[in-house]
Amino acid sequence: MLGRSRSIKLMDLFGIRIGLSSTWFLILFLMIFWLSGDFRQALHSSDGVAYLTTVVTVLVLFGSLIIHELGHAIAARRQGIAVDRIELFLFGGFTQMGRDAMSPGEDFKIAAAGPLATFCFVLLCLALDLAIVGPHRLIHAAELDGTVQITPVLLSLSWLLFWNVLLLVFNLIPAFPLDGGRIARAIVWRVTGSKRQGTTTAAQMGRGFAVLLAGVGLWLLLDYRSFTGLWLIAISFLLYQSARGALLQTTLTDQIEGVTVGDVMDPQPVAIRSETPVGEALDDYFLRYGWAWFPVIDESGKLLGIAQRDRLQAAFDGGEGWLTVGAVLEAQEGDSWRIDETRPLTDALASDSFGKLGAVMAVDREGVLRGILTADQVRRALQSAFGSPA
Repeated sequence: MLGRSRSIKLMDLFGIRIGLSSTWFLILFLMIFWLSGDFRQALHSSDGVAYLTTVVTVLVLFGSLIIHELGHAIAARRQGIAVDRIELFLFGGFTQMGRDAMSPGEDFKIAAAGPLATFCFVLLCLALDLAIVGPHRLIHAAELDGTVQITPVLLSLSWLLFWNVLLLVFNLIPAFPLDGGRIARAIVWRVTGSKRQGTTTAAQMGRGFAVLLAGVGLWLLLDYRSFTGLWLIAISFLLYQSARGALLQTTLTDQIEGVTVGDVMDPQPVAIRSETPVGEALDDYFLRYGWAWFPVIDESGKLLGIAQRDRLQAAFDGGEGWLTVGAVLEAQEGDSWRIDETRPLTDALASDSFGKLGAVMAVDREGVLRGILTADQVRRALQSAFGSPA
């Protein structure tokens, strides 16, 4: 869905890092605070039972968001797209993929997989509800009208069923960056043959929906003093900004169409050989150049990873300055920082490495380091593309 921020690691699932943004804890606290009173009233129980039911229910709700994002992640992997992490934050979840979809078919499958996973979760809640109360009393149980004895399990399932249906419907609205908007983009892309047209159409619908949502939120806030109105306004702002960003990115992509990583990168990168001792690397590279990191290569020039000053310094201070630089690299670290030199420049801008380091390592098909693409080089390329002085 939306957003991205630094996060706290929760777990690894199917090789995917599941992280929690600090904003997630805020919404967790607010939801528990809001719901505990209603749950106590519905259950006619002690504060302890109501509170425990509330906490478990809210945590399962966030678990359903992870299921939703896993739907996107698994579908992306089936299309050959690397997925490194899923993050939960204030307004939902975000699946970080190694690249954008390259065809309308890929785009449609990835976008639709999230709502499909949510739909399966809804069916599971519905099946459990039916098993407990039967089909004739299901509506009464969901409405909490008092004709069915409400237990903590039944209350939790009914609440999860309602909110996941609501989230499913909301997420399928054809407004970018919601999944429905991405599905709409894929359809327009298929019909017109233009990804740009698909993105533009979906983003314009996204901006229109954001304005409508903001209007509804303002009405609720002014007429009913409802906190829901404030919440809708916040969501509409985020949707509008995301849709606007998609339009700007489309314009940018048009300007630099055909420009590859190899066209912009520095073809003579400074790299550390993996067999170099840590102490020597600190003196000859970090002290000499004053940089915070360097790419590490083996004897054939293949990229192995990134040597971070802090990690090497910690090894040296611990009396392990005799270790080689290659020995202190994390396993598979190099995969996170590399991009094929023939890839479009836009792929590099979307990479995780560019966001973390402000740079990405350009390699050939054999994995040999051919250059480094930095933010400064990209800035000059963009200035040239838009006709501005460097």
